[in-house]
Amino acid sequence: MPKDQLIGIIIMLVMAGIFAFLSFRSFKEKGFLFNNAYLYATEEERKTMNKKPWYRQTAIASCLLSVACILMVLHIIFDNKIFLILQVITIIGAVLYAIISSVIITRRENK
Repeated sequence: MPKDQLIGIIIMLVMAGIFAFLSFRSFKEKGFLFNNAYLYATEEERKTMNKKPWYRQTAIASCLLSVACILMVLHIIFDNKIFLILQVITIIGAVLYAIISSVIITRRENK
């Protein structure tokens, strides 16, 4: 296996681990909330906002990104295009989930 492929595998595994850790912590509603709704909120809004749906959104999106990184590793190792296709589908799914769930959460909060 060439050195550049090995480096790519290591980087993707580290990223998968980081996303998995973030997902685990977010499912537990622990730690910093890595979500735009929280990051762009004022101090007053942060104190009153219901963080549970935003933690859940972050957890699911991070989990999907972790899976995408693992699929990239499998694509590099086995050189099979099916893993690349699955990776692209997973990333598109993560983006669509983040957008759609943000709209749903925001609508629920504004009622």
